[in-house]
Amino acid sequence: MKVIFKIIRQQQNSTPRVESYTLDVAVGNTILDCLNRIKWEQDGSLTFRKNCRNTICGSCGMKVNGRAILACQHNIGSEIARLPSSNNPDQPPEIIISPMGNFPVIKDLVVDMSKFWDDLEIVEPYVSSKARQIPEREFLQTPQERSQLDQVGNCVLCGACYSECNAKEVNPEFVGPHALAKAQRMITDSRDTQTEERLEKYNEVATGVWGCTRCYMCNEVCPMEVAPMDQISKIKQQILQRKDENASRAIRHRKTLINLVKEGGWVDERKFGIILMSNKFKDIKGLSSLLPLGLRMLSAGKFPFKFEPSQGTKEVKAIIEAVQNEDTTLLR
Repeated sequence: MKVIFKIIRQQQNSTPRVESYTLDVAVGNTILDCLNRIKWEQDGSLTFRKNCRNTICGSCGMKVNGRAILACQHNIGSEIARLPSSNNPDQPPEIIISPMGNFPVIKDLVVDMSKFWDDLEIVEPYVSSKARQIPEREFLQTPQERSQLDQVGNCVLCGACYSECNAKEVNPEFVGPHALAKAQRMITDSRDTQTEERLEKYNEVATGVWGCTRCYMCNEVCPMEVAPMDQISKIKQQILQRKDENASRAIRHRKTLINLVKEGGWVDERKFGIILMSNKFKDIKGLSSLLPLGLRMLSAGKFPFKFEPSQGTKEVKAIIEAVQNEDTTLLR
């Protein structure tokens, strides 16, 4: 089967260009297999990273047809199945390969990951053991304690989640989903002694968990099913259990949202902005910032003057209370 590979190529700080290569391939060939053949048989100047070829090292991260993948993991058959059907059966399918997003390009499909590693360092992704002061023996864990680290421990730091992170794209200070997934591992690890200090650090609005926009793209592209978005949510829950709504606007946002849904089955927009911005009328400046938006909504006829609670309010309230009380029997 013939396939056209359109590869986005560029030198550092130069304009990207598209170069096309046609190969006769089998459906079971991986993207990395095809890139190797292009380099060996057609264009030795093509540059990309690779190493283990077995979904272990994370080196071959790149974008294929618009989403970040590991080239050694995805095969031609699965990629072609995702493509829209062509009106011309004689036209070979096209696969577009480009460098990962949110990284400066060094050459072709090779990106500069310096910031990626710097962001990881911010969360201090290593176990702190200073307070234990047991120099003559290991810090042992039970199998149950170790099993809690299995999912996040699968991360190979390939950069796929970082590449697709919308929050990172608009906020360079955000540490990224890869770092926060590692952060969740640290506060879950029974050997670590700095949970409270870590949670304070991860609670920072610009760099920490509240910078996440909850788009779920990191979960979508993660090749190891680490589910970074889920790990970020777990950190948020730990923070919310320790903080009241006066701690910050980000925390008040979450608590207000939950309280309003619990009260009416869904969000009452009339109250949400006022409660969030005014902090129970303690922040008059924040409240006044809503005035221009309120006037525009009024003039456009989009301000809700009344609120109709959901018919399922009682059920919604019961579910929220069950979760808050960790009474799983009510959720069966």
